[in-house]
Amino acid sequence: MFTGIVQAKGRIAEMQDIAMGKRLVVDRSAWKPANDYVPGQGESICCSGVCLTVIDWTDTTLSFDVIAETLAVTKLGDLNVGDEINMEPAVFPNQPLGGHFMQGHVDAVGEIVEIQKSDDEVRVRVKPPAELMPYVVYKGSIALDGISLTIATVDVDSMTFEVALIPETLTVTTLGTAKVGDRLNLEADIISKTVVHNLNLAALGKLVLGKDEDEKAKKQSKVTIEMLKNAGGFVAPGSE
Repeated sequence: MFTGIVQAKGRIAEMQDIAMGKRLVVDRSAWKPANDYVPGQGESICCSGVCLTVIDWTDTTLSFDVIAETLAVTKLGDLNVGDEINMEPAVFPNQPLGGHFMQGHVDAVGEIVEIQKSDDEVRVRVKPPAELMPYVVYKGSIALDGISLTIATVDVDSMTFEVALIPETLTVTTLGTAKVGDRLNLEADIISKTVVHNLNLAALGKLVLGKDEDEKAKKQSKVTIEMLKNAGGFVAPGSE
């Protein structure tokens, strides 16, 4: 589990073809983990939003095996030697939780459609796949390439959302060099996903309330697709 507080950027030093996909060798010489922590074999590292397992390491590199499925459904498949990635180790129980809980399981890949710059901040507008929009909540959390960010605006008409970036985020993460058209790994907040999932099940009369599956309670559910629409809720595609 991660919190979306990127500690440093790594650089892809090598990409090797292996039977299952690719082996990424990441130059981590710029990364000085907190509390003298040194990642070792078998440890989980969030690499631009994707939870990967360390399979080898040196004083300056970390190596990860990435299967074909992960390469296909995340932007890791777009990477080339020399590209930078955001890096964060798994969270420890005694450390501050400065962002929000993340699993490193990418839900979708979105695209930057607009970047607005001012003296105080940079605003980035992102277009995700339509199926992710039910989980995009104003002032809620979302992870972009492994970075915990607050959703500043949501535009349902254009199916986009916006985040505001402070100078520190631009310096420490890869968003500092992002441009319109770039793809981003997106992970929605697990709380939003759980709530929407259960509301949709309830609307369909398929919500399991416990091991006894109280059928009477389920039949009496007052939550319907029409109610969600009337309340201004965003109903997940395929729920109707």
